[in-house]
Amino acid sequence: MNTNKPKVIQDFEKLSKEIQEQIKLTYPNGFSQHLIQFTNKEGRFVSALPFETDDKYYLVRMTLDEAREIIYSDDDYDDDGILKNDVKEEFVDKYAELDYMSDVIGIDDEDDFEEKYDEPSDEEDDDED
Repeated sequence: MNTNKPKVIQDFEKLSKEIQEQIKLTYPNGFSQHLIQFTNKEGRFVSALPFETDDKYYLVRMTLDEAREIIYSDDDYDDDGILKNDVKEEFVDKYAELDYMSDVIGIDDEDDFEEKYDEPSDEEDDDED
């Protein structure tokens, strides 16, 4: 974590749609197993989901039950709590240009992106005998 970045502590529902989508792409298998715990400035024990962008470090406040409920009630996730493939592809396309997302979606540059997410060819390999 870059300590020079401003820290934002906020509820998931209050985040912009774009940040929510980027969080979903970062955590496609749900949030509950990624929660961290800390003591807030009032001395209360709080759990949150960490998320970092190029310019901010987010702690998205949520309990374990809230983390599960967000995924359960979100149409972007399937019944097993996994981000649906079509949604994931949409988000990958939408946020591929963001530097900090390249690690999340596993690409190094635009050529890698096109190679990784282009549709496979229907042509058969000529080397097979």
